[in-house]
Amino acid sequence: MNYAFSLTLQLPITQAKEQLLTALQAQKLGIVSEINVQAIVQNKLNVEISPYLILGAYAPGLAKRVIDADPVAGVLLPCNIVLQQIAENVTTISFMDAPAVLGLAEQSEINQVAAEAQVLLEKVGENLRSIA
Repeated sequence: MNYAFSLTLQLPITQAKEQLLTALQAQKLGIVSEINVQAIVQNKLNVEISPYLILGAYAPGLAKRVIDADPVAGVLLPCNIVLQQIAENVTTISFMDAPAVLGLAEQSEINQVAAEAQVLLEKVGENLRSIA
């Protein structure tokens, strides 16, 4: 099962994140969470890894529809996006495949929301590819 789609930008992670936030905002998507995996691994395990962020993208209207259809399906939210700096000035951005993940709920309304979310995430990806 394919659960993500990715693209690579010739930018360091901080600039890639800025471009991503702008592209998300253009699609009326926001970020509700940010996990700095690099810092956590360094602090908890004293192990150095490359810059790695997990962002939780969210559209309140879509999320409400998912929760209205099945309150437990909130465990499948938000749509996660991973930024991973793979080399100096090179960052890969991976987007959760919304239909693959939300499809786990096996409900038609949630599948419809997933399709709508996927369109938005793909538009974000297209916007970022245009600057790549």
